[in-house]
Amino acid sequence: MLEKLFENGLWSSRFIIILAVVFGLIGAILLFIVASFDVYETAVYVINTYFTHAHPENFHEEVIGGIIGAVDLYLIGVVMIIFSFGLYELFISDIDPAKDENGEENQLLAIHSLDQLKDKISKVIVMVLVVGFFQKVGHTTYSGALDLLYLALSITAVSVGLYFLSKVGKSH
Repeated sequence: MLEKLFENGLWSSRFIIILAVVFGLIGAILLFIVASFDVYETAVYVINTYFTHAHPENFHEEVIGGIIGAVDLYLIGVVMIIFSFGLYELFISDIDPAKDENGEENQLLAIHSLDQLKDKISKVIVMVLVVGFFQKVGHTTYSGALDLLYLALSITAVSVGLYFLSKVGKSH
């Protein structure tokens, strides 16, 4: 009887995951709100610049930086959503509204193992890193041919990495 009571308590302790799910979703919502404000502020900046006919020297870099920064935040929000959905499906229950009328599961956020969760999150994190890389590249000044060679090599390395990442898990 003591064993059964202990095992029931142990099994019920999995519901502590609800905290990570709820706060993960709150974090995602906050990231989406902040990113949306960043896009709004960038749009206001662009409109004000064109109406006042003021064309700052670094106008394009500021606009691109604002948009890429927002995309970065949106992607991190997506990581939080995938994390929350995955934890819920792994530890609590399948998400019934994710199934269509035939009972088939939507594969977009379907998580059946920790490896699948890790794989989905890691792919989005790689995209966050790529976006961050291009944001940094956009703000870098190049003083010579060697700097441009390093830029070309780094873009090639990122491209090759993304190519091989797209091949992971696919069989031919």
